[in-house]
Amino acid sequence: MTSIPLLPRRWTVENIPDLSGRTAVVTGANSGLGLRTAQALAGKGARVVLACRNQLKAAAALESVAAAATGPKPALLSLDLADLASIRQAAEQLDATVDRLDLLVNNAGVMAVPRSRTADGFDAQFGTNHLGHFAFTGSVLPALLRAPQPRVVTVSSVAAWGGMINWPDPNWRRFYLRWFAYSQSKLANLLFTAELDRRARKAGATLRALAAHPGVSATHLYDRNGEKGVAGLLAAVPQALLYAMAQSDQMGALPQLYAATMPNLPGNGYVGPGFEFAGYPRRALRNPLAHSRLNARWLWRLSERLTDVHFDWTAVPRG
Repeated sequence: MTSIPLLPRRWTVENIPDLSGRTAVVTGANSGLGLRTAQALAGKGARVVLACRNQLKAAAALESVAAAATGPKPALLSLDLADLASIRQAAEQLDATVDRLDLLVNNAGVMAVPRSRTADGFDAQFGTNHLGHFAFTGSVLPALLRAPQPRVVTVSSVAAWGGMINWPDPNWRRFYLRWFAYSQSKLANLLFTAELDRRARKAGATLRALAAHPGVSATHLYDRNGEKGVAGLLAAVPQALLYAMAQSDQMGALPQLYAATMPNLPGNGYVGPGFEFAGYPRRALRNPLAHSRLNARWLWRLSERLTDVHFDWTAVPRG
């Protein structure tokens, strides 16, 4: 098990070191955890790129991040993780506009949505939460490898504890159970992190991959998820209970900020709230299935086949 150094009892954004000279991309930065993460990074001097699907919401978010910035002005990047063509276009645009990418926070996601498909026919949750971030990370890898100490932080969930990879039908074509599909995608985030970190080390890269989860936090994910009528009312009950128990999005963003910014963290670390559902950051435990190297390799190969994205490590600097 990868060890995370002992955290201060009450680690907050005030403990984030100076990030001047660094460039960070945060997916889903138009609201919730992503917005809070972008604001905190910009407030410590980083050049922050908000990678968002909804450009109207992103424009409003950009103003709030700019107001918090103590360094370069933040920028917008149009990115729809549910569309491989959009991912390719966003990666090309980013590569043309930044010298290097020091930090990628894979934050965006959907939760327990009704059965739907991405532009490429994937299950919306598996396709957005895992395959979209897999493809985007692989597509911006050259920019990451140009940084001296690049880091990729992928946001998972406590729901990963209930996750299993539905190997016969990972895109849920035969039947669909929304919460099982969500848990699968969040377990996939952990398997991806582990395999990315292993492959980086094998390639001799300085890149480190870590994961984090926000516990139960008050974000836009807690709604009826598109359901209407009686189904919408039934969906609203557990969502309302979760929201009532939730901590603020400022608190929920702390684990991913810790994973993203603290120096000398080992690869494949996992950070979550101190009481699992809420609290200040600490080292988090994970579903035992997330430790399976075999599952991680299988998922990686499946992801390559589905997205046609292959991580190119040839640009790793050689001593």
